Amino acid sequence: MNKVVLATRNAGKIVELRRILEESSLPIELVGLEDFPDIADVAETGLTFAENALLKAHAVARESGLLAVADDSGLCVDALNGMPGIFSARWSGTHGDDVANLWLLLAQISDVPDGRRQGHFACTAALALPSGEEHVVEGAMHGHVIREPRGANGFGYDPIFVPDGESRTTAEMSAGEKDAISHRGRAFRALVPVIESVVL
Repeated sequence: MNKVVLATRNAGKIVELRRILEESSLPIELVGLEDFPDIADVAETGLTFAENALLKAHAVARESGLLAVADDSGLCVDALNGMPGIFSARWSGTHGDDVANLWLLLAQISDVPDGRRQGHFACTAALALPSGEEHVVEGAMHGHVIREPRGANGFGYDPIFVPDGESRTTAEMSAGEKDAISHRGRAFRALVPVIESVVL
C-alpha cells in the first residue's frame, strides 16, 4: 500500500480526496498532516494557485519522504476582478475564519445587481515526489454568488455559491453531488491518473 500525504490539516479536504481515491480503487493510503506533527505549516507566498500548491507539495514531500499532494483553491468573483482568489481563506485578515470571510465578501458586492454576481471556484492540485518531480492539474466550477447564506454542508464560501445549472448552493448539496461538479473534485479526479502513473 503506497502512502500519500495530503498537505493539509483541513479534515474536509482529506475526506473529499479520500472519497475520490477510493472510487478509483488505487492501492493508496491517504494521510493528512495530522500524522506529521513535526512538519510546519508552509507559508503560501506564491502569487498563483499553482505556485502555492507546489510550495506546499514540495515542502511536505521533502519533509515526509513520501508522495505529497497539495491544493490551493479559492473563489474568484468577477465583480471583484477575480478576488478574493488566492486570498480566499484569509480575506477578512484571519486565516480560516470562514464566517468572517463570507460576510466580508457579501458586504463588498452588496451593490452588485443579481445578474452581475458571476464567479468561479478555482483549484490547482499539485503532486510532488521527494525526488523533486512535480505534476500540476486544475479544476473549476462556475456559478454566481447569492445574497444570503443557505445550507449547512460544505465549508468556506459554499453557502453563498450557486453553480451554473443549479438552484441550490454547494452547501445545500450532498457530499457526492458536490464532488461530482466541484473545482476540487475535478482537480483531484484529474490527479488520479497522475498518481497512478507514479505509484504503479
